[in-house]
Amino acid sequence: MIQYPNGKKIKSNIDRTLSATNRGMTLENDLNLTNEYYLELGIANIHKKPTPVQIVTVDYPKRSAAKITEAYFKVPSTTDYNGVYKGKAIDFEAKECSSKTSFPFASIHPHQIRHLESVIKHGAIAFIIIRFSKMNETYYVDASKLICNYYGEKRSLPYSWFQEEGILIPMGLCPRIDYLKIIDQFYLGGQK
Repeated sequence: MIQYPNGKKIKSNIDRTLSATNRGMTLENDLNLTNEYYLELGIANIHKKPTPVQIVTVDYPKRSAAKITEAYFKVPSTTDYNGVYKGKAIDFEAKECSSKTSFPFASIHPHQIRHLESVIKHGAIAFIIIRFSKMNETYYVDASKLICNYYGEKRSLPYSWFQEEGILIPMGLCPRIDYLKIIDQFYLGGQK
């Protein structure tokens, strides 16, 4: 509830709780805005992959208000984003973590790890962007570094690992999450 000086009360549309359904949506929105910026300026062509869904039942109370009432995932999705930048294939997963202490491997599915391994094998630049929402920090992690740890005994990686092995991506306005700066620096030898 927002109360203005004139005494009027306005209900805020901002939902301050983060349900499991919407977890990661702020990171996803920031990445989508970043990718739109890259596309509009002709910098890169990177898009969010749609999740393949099979629609089973649709309710038609009236033609203009069709509502999907039953659906299921056709196949497991691979990673969240892919595209091309300076002639190189880009493929990455984005995860938002609410823990202050660690990132659980349960957040990344085995088929996603296999997909990242495959795109690396074929010469793509593969990485993971992880946001620790409680710290308001977003990290870029080379996929091969995460994969090495994924197959070990650990069930999670401590937050300190990301501080040491990842690259903190500062938040900006345009673009919101400039991950291409990191790719320029570490993969493309700083070329602009």
